[in-house]
Amino acid sequence: MMTEDGALRFFYFNIQHAVEVHDWIIDHSGGLVGTKDIGELESPLEHIKNDIYYPNMERKLTHLVFGINKNHAFNDGNKRSSIALGGYFLELNGYDFVVTRFVQEMENIAVWVADNVIDKALLFEIVTSLIYEEEYSEALKLAIAIATLKADEQKNRESLC
Repeated sequence: MMTEDGALRFFYFNIQHAVEVHDWIIDHSGGLVGTKDIGELESPLEHIKNDIYYPNMERKLTHLVFGINKNHAFNDGNKRSSIALGGYFLELNGYDFVVTRFVQEMENIAVWVADNVIDKALLFEIVTSLIYEEEYSEALKLAIAIATLKADEQKNRESLC
């Protein structure tokens, strides 16, 4: 949908919906119930409404997923919630054609984001590719491989100490 000035209009969900989705996830897949800090959930939900900092779907979605994943608003299920809420944000804004692929691909990506293997810049590249390309480019596959190899090397060095 477009605004009067020709910009894309985005649809958002509220914090209550985010908490309800999280609670459903915990009820159906297990984990600790409840929130640690609701402000850590409010933050990315509000920030993505700022079209100056997050002017397009890929920037909004990257910040939403990264923020929910890393901020740890919930006692448990932050990664699962970041994927589910990211998928819902895509669907809400007419990107339903990519939701299934997004959810499937983000399963490992969300773990790597939480483990600091994939940073926000690489997540942005991944999200952009998921939205606009049928498969990852060779350059993106290489960037993901390098990030995971570096993390493995770091773990190996730490285990030797």
